[in-house]
Amino acid sequence: MFLPVLLLLVALGGFLYARSVFNRIETIPMADVLSTGGEGTNYLIVGSDSRELQDVIDAGLDPAAFADGGGQRSDTMLLLRFDGSEAKMLSIPRDLYVPIAETGSSSKVNSAYNGGPRRLVLTIQAALQVPIHHYLEVDFVSFAKLVDSLGGITIDFPHPAFDRNSGLDVREAGPNHLDGPQALAFVRSRHYVEVIDGQEEADPTADLGRVQRQQQFLKAVFGELGSSKNPFTLAKAANASTGGLRIDDTFGLLEAMRFAWRLRSLDPTPVELPVEFGRNSSGSVLFLQQPSAEEALAQFR
Repeated sequence: MFLPVLLLLVALGGFLYARSVFNRIETIPMADVLSTGGEGTNYLIVGSDSRELQDVIDAGLDPAAFADGGGQRSDTMLLLRFDGSEAKMLSIPRDLYVPIAETGSSSKVNSAYNGGPRRLVLTIQAALQVPIHHYLEVDFVSFAKLVDSLGGITIDFPHPAFDRNSGLDVREAGPNHLDGPQALAFVRSRHYVEVIDGQEEADPTADLGRVQRQQQFLKAVFGELGSSKNPFTLAKAANASTGGLRIDDTFGLLEAMRFAWRLRSLDPTPVELPVEFGRNSSGSVLFLQQPSAEEALAQFR
């Protein structure tokens, strides 16, 4: 009799704890712009680049890397799709040139965030013709705290690498254990330089190389979550994530718990969005490369 009661109390305690964590998450009214129905579920996950000086300091980042103004922008955007037992992940380059919803003009997709998450969702749905069922946003302060709560993540570097703008400093090739600030410096690097045979070689792929690093970073985080069997570590990770997390208002507690559980065992198939370089009044931009882009996007419809 005692064991079933104990298990019930543990389960109840876990649920109450999960609810207390969930209730601290900010919600955004978005029910009228999100998609419904369909066979799979698409989550738009956004990493927001907070430019408030104190936020940058709290994240352990170099304030000089954020010296180009205040405010906030979407710095990392990806679609994560669950369809049955399959998971796929597609990064959206921030320099992708698309029509911006509600403005009557076109620009880089990350500028849609200037009008808020709703406009960003409307822009991506219209420009890429993919449904978005849920929206999650986390700022860089929470990203850093999440990585640190997991004890850091390991990234395999083929060569030593650095980025003086983001603060990345990896001095040896091979697996490197990164703390929160260094993990963020890696994932947001836009001036990535490798040291190959003693020579410094800048990444010629610009935003495209950054997309690959984003996916590598996320798979490392998911791997750490999945390998952790310590409930206190997982609880610490949950607490670290909620402070800067925002979700859409259709995201309920039970669905959030299912989503978090799936993240722990997640090994998504990365899908590349084919793009090509170009220039216009917005500077250096990216355009969808057809018909290859259409084939990639079809996997998220």
